[in-house]
Amino acid sequence: MQTRAERAVGRFHSEWNCAQSVLWAFHDELGLAPDLASRIATGFGAGMARRQEVCGALSGGIMVLGLRHGRGEGQGKQATEEAYAKVEELLLRFETLFGACSCRELVEGCDLATAEGRQAFKDRDLKNRVCTRCVAAVVEMLERPAQRAPAAAPATA
Repeated sequence: MQTRAERAVGRFHSEWNCAQSVLWAFHDELGLAPDLASRIATGFGAGMARRQEVCGALSGGIMVLGLRHGRGEGQGKQATEEAYAKVEELLLRFETLFGACSCRELVEGCDLATAEGRQAFKDRDLKNRVCTRCVAAVVEMLERPAQRAPAAAPATA
């Protein structure tokens, strides 16, 4: 049986974007129809419609966190703060692993908004060398929250 990360990567290599692949990988857990998950995440690929802002895999991960922990009707502002903390943790873990959260930085400056930039992206095999790793890592991070260090033992006198 494939892991959720393997399913996301398979989806990514089947002509779906990074954000779609991450959100789609969790559709069953989140109670989303697969088609709806794909539609919701469509505009977030390549750093939001090829603008190369926040990595699309991260955007997909943030959507998963929002659906898991986001503030809904009737909930107080504390739910927002808790969701923000989880998103911040994901961003920090990703940045620690990859050195950046920006699609532009991750794909080594290739301009995905131009045909030349997309060709350079292909020629340099960045989909496999970078983006596939980002998709898999975000899914794995969502499945395994960061391990917090145990609290220090109280000092004895």
